[in-house]
Formats: sequence, structure tokens, C-alpha cells
Amino acid sequence: MKKDKLNKVIFILGVSGCGKSTIGKLLSQDLNIPFFDGDDFHPEGNIKKMSNGIALNDDDRQSWLITLNDLAKKQVLRNSCIIACSALKEKYRNILCNFIENQSKWIHLSGTFNHILERLNSRANHFMPAELLKSQFDILEIPAYALQIDINLKPEIIIQTIKEKLMTTSEFGLFGLGVMGKSLARNLANNGFEISIFNRHVKGVEENIAINFKAEHKELSTAKAFDDIAGFVNSLQQPRKIMLMVNAGKTTDIVIEDLLPHLAENDILIDGGNSNYLETKKRFEYLKNKKIHFIGAGVSGGEEGALKGPSIMPSGDLEAYKKVQFYLETIAAKDKNNLPCCVYIGSEGSGHFIKMVHNGIEYAEMQLLAEVCTILENLGQNPDEIANTLESWKSTADSYLLNITTSIFRKKENDEWLVKKILDKAGNKGTGNWTTIASAELGVPSTLIASALFSRYISFYKDERIELNKKYTESKSSTINATNKEVLEAYQFARIMNHYQGFKLIEEASSKFSWNLNLSEIARIWTAGCIIKSTLMQDLVGVFKETTNILTNLTLETIVKQYRPAAKKVVSECVLNDLTTPVLTEAVQFLNGITTEYSSANVIQAQRDFFGAHTYQKLNDASSKNYHTNWIE
Repeated sequence: MKKDKLNKVIFILGVSGCGKSTIGKLLSQDLNIPFFDGDDFHPEGNIKKMSNGIALNDDDRQSWLITLNDLAKKQVLRNSCIIACSALKEKYRNILCNFIENQSKWIHLSGTFNHILERLNSRANHFMPAELLKSQFDILEIPAYALQIDINLKPEIIIQTIKEKLMTTSEFGLFGLGVMGKSLARNLANNGFEISIFNRHVKGVEENIAINFKAEHKELSTAKAFDDIAGFVNSLQQPRKIMLMVNAGKTTDIVIEDLLPHLAENDILIDGGNSNYLETKKRFEYLKNKKIHFIGAGVSGGEEGALKGPSIMPSGDLEAYKKVQFYLETIAAKDKNNLPCCVYIGSEGSGHFIKMVHNGIEYAEMQLLAEVCTILENLGQNPDEIANTLESWKSTADSYLLNITTSIFRKKENDEWLVKKILDKAGNKGTGNWTTIASAELGVPSTLIASALFSRYISFYKDERIELNKKYTESKSSTINATNKEVLEAYQFARIMNHYQGFKLIEEASSKFSWNLNLSEIARIWTAGCIIKSTLMQDLVGVFKETTNILTNLTLETIVKQYRPAAKKVVSECVLNDLTTPVLTEAVQFLNGITTEYSSANVIQAQRDFFGAHTYQKLNDASSKNYHTNWIE
């Protein structure tokens, strides 16, 4: 259900004598909303000071601006309103719109010094004398984001201009109406935002996409639909806020280049696609040089999440983010404390890096459930029984992926289980690949994610698997010796290893790129709206407030020790019975490796020194001296 249109505060700015009060009153009458003159709220001390010909300083204005901000915050809860206020400096305007920044509209009335001085000299019964005008011009910082109005225009023309350029323009633009773009557009509209939507026009292929989409949904009745870029961009308030929901890679770059001729300084582009974080860093710098702000925002939740509330991971310039924060936090999912599952991640491409790792963790979580279902099938359970088993695990292992997998195993088509009809070739869109590459580049052992990725690659060799199956698979059929409880414990054990590796990768990237990432907040925004939300993730929010290494947490340490025997048994049984469980197996091997005090790497170092003179260090040698040995004597 669409929420009511968000109320706005229209601030009319300018030096004394520019006509703020006159225009404010006229606009108030035309729009039928309250008007407040900032001059009426000056404390007595300010009025006395100006009456004596003394200019106000920042300290004098502080309490006055706070009073007007309090007025605006109270009014906007009931209705839109207009406030006339000089607000000559940017820091004054920041106080005025504190906590209502994204509900604030700005109009600046501009004119020459001589013209305004003439007006002041003819004005009667005002406490500010004309000789103070120069002090106002001296400190005036004209807001680039405000609608600029020439005071030489007739009042009726000024009102008409304001209505045409400010009141009828959209506050947020959505570029690209694929599955996610459409859901996000409806989400924005459902939350009361005035939006413009765009989809390209390709004759005979994509025609009238935006117009038809608008017609299909009541909540989009006030949205503006476009298939020409100029019209779309010009329909937006400045600084423009445009979210790109297009294919990652070259398409994103093409779209940016298409938009650039129509953009203005301080406009904001938000890339909500699954872009590679390295490309996001390049785009950030490229657009920074053109004075356009760029925000890379990972968005997770699929079609339903995008509509009802996704998890959003934005990064880039913090000041630019603050200008879109209200929109992103409003449409985001809410956690158990009703806080938005959207938080400023950090600079550059950190938001897309986090989304990439999210997808890597997702790869492993999906593969683990697939392996678990294979084991349960081996134990003699049909799809309905597998679904019942998974359902029974919700009390201890609840997650979005567990729930949808349960539903998948219940679904039938023509009285047959649909899951058994699906071709066993798993696709991927590249993020698992990027995560594995990033892990290698940063030297982080994300072995479960890599195993999940390569399992998908193996699945794609369907014909070769059929051929080799005939050659290498023994005819005997046996059932593994494991209980449902042991399979559950193995599954939970492996999930802890997966989350350890994923967050370890984030921690290393944070250090490498000086991002200063908050692991607890990242876990928190992954507790709702996204694909990897789970009770385990909820637990990690608290764990990461105490440590960055979840395997040192006492509670999780106890669980790992408790579940490890079951994991080893299940994996051993699978190996002995030729059941493919690469991620479960890797979970056991990873803990073996990460807890081995003296590993086999000494042999590797000796080998490297033998054939390449790469040298080695010695145990118990605090000097860290490098040694080389002539191994053949």
C-alpha cells in the first residue's frame, strides 16, 4: 500500500531585501500550506544588535537557526510548509535542515547589490538597516543545489517558475527497469517518494517499458516515465539523485557516458548493480574529476527483497551519501530493532566489495544445503521427507536459504517433484569468481567459497560427467552411516567456517585499503532483507562487537567443538561412499589447517629453496634471518 506523499519544507533563501517574505506568502497562498518568516523568530538580542547597525555573527545566529529547525521538524510531521530565512552560509543551511535534509527544498532569490539596496532603503519598519547589507553579501555562499530565481522577475512569474521547476520535478530517479529495478521503483513509490523511472527504447525489442510498467501499478500513478535520457534527467530536482539498475561491467560505463552530458555539478549517481569493486573505485575517481558524486551500493534481497526492503551496502563520498541516505534507509529492510539494513560502509568501492563477499558466502551456503539434501536423499528420504527434515532444523539453523530450500523440495509439477526435473547445471553471474580472485589477491583462504564456485563449474560439464560416470562409478549402492542430527551438526559446523572465512576476507580488505569497516554493522545489515540472513548472522552482530575472529568467541568455540565429531563422521562416510560434498569436506579440512600448530609448509619452503633459492627462516630464530642451503652435496 502506498504511503502518503512525504511532507516538505521549502526554504526561501537570500539576503535581506530580496523579497523572501513576499514570495513566501504568495507561494503559501498558492499551495495552501503554512508560511513562516524567519525574522519573526529572532531573539530580542539579535533584533537589538541589528537595529543598532551591528552585523550578527555565527554565535548570534546559532540559537535562531536551531529554533527554525525545530519549527520545521514539527511542521513537517503535520504538513508541508514554507520558511523564509537568509541562511547565508552552508553551515547555516546544515543546521536548518538537520534531520530533515531529504525533506527540504531550497529556493535562492538573487539580485544585484544595488537593486537590493534600493529595496531596503524604501522598506519601512524593519529592524535591519540598509547599511548592514554589505555584511550579508560579504558572507553569502550561494547554494548550488537551490533553485536560483532572479528577483527582477514579476512575483507571479517567480511563483510559476517555482511550481514548474521545484514542485513538479521528481526527487529521485531510477534508471533501468529489469527485475530489481522494477521492484525498487515500486518500493520507492510505496514509501511516498516522487520518482522518475527510465528504461531504454529499442525498436521492436524494448518499447514503452517505463510507460507500460507505470500503468500496471497504482503506486506509480504519480511517477514520471521516460525512454529518453534528456527528459528523464531534466525531470529531477537538483542535485539529481539517480540510481542505476543496469548490468554490471561495460553496460554501466556506457550508461554513465550517456548520462554525463545531461548532468550538472554535484549530481549523484548510485550504482545499485553487482559491479566489481575495482571498477567502482575507477568510476568514483573518474566522476570525481567531473564533479559528479558516485556511490557504489550493493543491493541484496532478490526481487521480493527489492520490493519489500533489501539490504543495502552503500559506499563512496560520505557527504554525498548523506544526501541519499534518507531514500536508501527508508526503502531498506528493517532489523529486529527496526533499524534500517542500510549503513554507510566506507569510501570508494567498499560497498560493492561487501556485496561481493555477501555473494561469496551465499555461494557456499547454497552449496552446503545442496550437499545436505544429497546426503538426506542417500539416507532414503524422498523430497517431501527432506523438506520435513529441513523444516525441523529451523529452531536451531533458521535462515532464508533453509526456508526456500524447504519450499523447493515440497513443490510438485504434475504430481512429480519439480526439483527432480531440473537440469543439474548451475549458473553464476561472476561474483563468486570475483570473491575467489579477491581472496587470492589478498592472501585469504576463502576455501569454502572457492569450492562452491568450482562445484558450479564442475556441474556445467554435464556430458563429460555422464561419460566418466560410466567408467568410474562402481555398481554397488550403499547408504552412509549418519543420523539426521549428525547431518545437521555437520551443516552448522560448516556454516561457521564459511562465515569465518567471509568476514576474514572483509577484515583483510578493510586493512589493505584503509576502509575501517565495522564488521558488527555489516553483520547487522545482513540480518534482514538479504539472501544470507539467518539466526547465525544475528548472533554474529554481538560477536563482532567483542572480536574480529569468530573462532575465538567462547560460545562459537563450544559449538564448533561440539559439532566437529559429527562433521568428521559425515564427511568420512561421504568419501567412503563416493558422495560429492566438497564444501562440507573443505570445512573440516580448513579447521584442521587453521588449528595445526606446525604445518607441512616447512616442506614447501625447503622445496622452494631447493629449486629456486627462495630461502627460508628457522624456528626459534627471533632475528627473522633468511637462510639458503645447498641441498646437493
